[in-house]
Amino acid sequence: QLQLVESGGGLVQPGGSLRLSCAASGFTLESYAIGWFRQAPGKERERVSCISVSGVTRYYADSVKGRFSISRDNAKNTVYLQMNSLKPEDTAVYYCARRVACGLDWHDPSRFDSWGQGTQVTVSS
Repeated sequence: QLQLVESGGGLVQPGGSLRLSCAASGFTLESYAIGWFRQAPGKERERVSCISVSGVTRYYADSVKGRFSISRDNAKNTVYLQMNSLKPEDTAVYYCARRVACGLDWHDPSRFDSWGQGTQVTVSS
């Protein structure tokens, strides 16, 4: 069964940090670019970050640039999203998904597949 599984979410105070994990099952993650998206209540799913197959190219939404960092460990079949200096507006369910390459249209969730079930991130004092 092909699937991605997100973990690492939780409740954190503003200014805090979390590291999300996206683990692949049923396929080799190293053959795919992986994107992170998030969706807050009542809002559309939006892009957060994407990492290329090689790991050399990394894209970030302007809203998280300088605060979030994406990385991959192909030996562990896992992609990570390190989130620092968290803000209340970062509160959302975070999802990962795969694609052959990030591409210039990586902002479009419909270009990705094998979505995980998501992990909740809540930033609140």
